[in-house]
Amino acid sequence: MIFQIVSFLLEVASGFLGGACLLRLMMQLQYVPFSNPVGKFVFAVTDWVVLPLRKVIPPVGRWDMASLVAAYLVKLAHFAVLVLLLGRGLLALPVLALFGVVHLVLSGLSVLLVVHVILSWVRTGNPVEALVERLSVPLLAPLRKFVPLVGGVDLSPLVALVVLQVAAIVVSHLQGVLLR
Repeated sequence: MIFQIVSFLLEVASGFLGGACLLRLMMQLQYVPFSNPVGKFVFAVTDWVVLPLRKVIPPVGRWDMASLVAAYLVKLAHFAVLVLLLGRGLLALPVLALFGVVHLVLSGLSVLLVVHVILSWVRTGNPVEALVERLSVPLLAPLRKFVPLVGGVDLSPLVALVVLQVAAIVVSHLQGVLLR
């Protein structure tokens, strides 16, 4: 029971911090200004880990590799604590962290799409709405070419969610195969 509680708390903490690092990466990829409330929050949460990494890890094109490495290190720390508690599995630690980041990306994109759909139903003019729209467009634009509107309803977010869930199943299976 204690292990489950610790595991859950680590998952929440690493998901929050790692997700913020990945959101920072995605916002920079999409040239989203960080002057909005979400951008300021992301900076406040991630600066302490990303800025020192930037001194040694340069960006690759538009990719802020320091943010990506920060997310990986967060998941690495998460699984390191679990491995220490279990007393086994040390060799699998880097692979677990890599799969943890992939799962975090898939979960984050799924949440982004759900928020996008909800906000599309209730247009408020909130700055978060514009941010979510801007981050969702690269995921939905390719699908909108193939998925027609049905009765004026855009089904591309639903298709994207299904694709993300299938990807999560494939990644989980691959993780299981590699760690056996």
